[in-house]
Amino acid sequence: MTVNEAHLIYFSPTHTSKQVAEAIVQGTGIKNVIPVNLTLQMAEETVIPTSALAIIVVPVYGGHVAPLAMERLESIRGLATPTVLVVVYGNRAYEKALMELDAFAISHGFKVIAGATFVGEHSYSTAQSPIAQGRPDESDLNFANEFGNKVMEKIQAAVTSDKLYQVDVRAIRRPSQPFFPLFRFLRKVIKLRKSGTPLPRTPWVEDESLCTHCGLCVTHCPVGAIIKGDELHTDADKCIKCCACVKSCTKKARVFDTPFSVILSDCFKKQKLPQTIL
Repeated sequence: MTVNEAHLIYFSPTHTSKQVAEAIVQGTGIKNVIPVNLTLQMAEETVIPTSALAIIVVPVYGGHVAPLAMERLESIRGLATPTVLVVVYGNRAYEKALMELDAFAISHGFKVIAGATFVGEHSYSTAQSPIAQGRPDESDLNFANEFGNKVMEKIQAAVTSDKLYQVDVRAIRRPSQPFFPLFRFLRKVIKLRKSGTPLPRTPWVEDESLCTHCGLCVTHCPVGAIIKGDELHTDADKCIKCCACVKSCTKKARVFDTPFSVILSDCFKKQKLPQTIL
């Protein structure tokens, strides 16, 4: 079987999912790549044919597919389209995210032939409390490239689309998680919640003198929570805490100082590895 194009579909406020997505499609060797960036807006109504490959890559928020990503995927459908599903998480756990994405894909006409889980730098990661800092790194991207190559080998080995078998993403190997750091994490989270410590609802500008009103935070916010000319404020009702505004601020004016970053950094130092199923 051959595919003549790849639809690269991703939601990536801090660019980790995008990096993984691009490395996978590069590994397939497909030249005709149609990028579908859902980060800032919903895609147009699209039906992807059986003769194409769909690669869907989304971040994990709190153990689930980012809700906004799921919402913006709704306009895209397949016709038994061979599909690769990937979730990118911040080194804690992706929990049911891959299964959620799988359920969406099947109900929207996609044929899931491969799946993967990758680690990307956590949205809450800071210099003081690093969480999977710098991920995906070179090793991750090389792994993603090789995964893309294996996906293409699987497609080419199938005589027809009917012979291209689906996978059960529930069977993917889970990354190892030492018991004691996980226990310590759960204990600290329970203690934090019982303490009644107020948690920040949005990122904010800690030192207003650093803000040059360049507007980068405005253009990178996927929900329009920051308005041009009023960069010192964030609409808490819209903000999804993706921290795109923090990561994109070249002056380091924006911060998101949450107690969870300290806990996550302390309890999940061991770097998890990507996992795939084909």
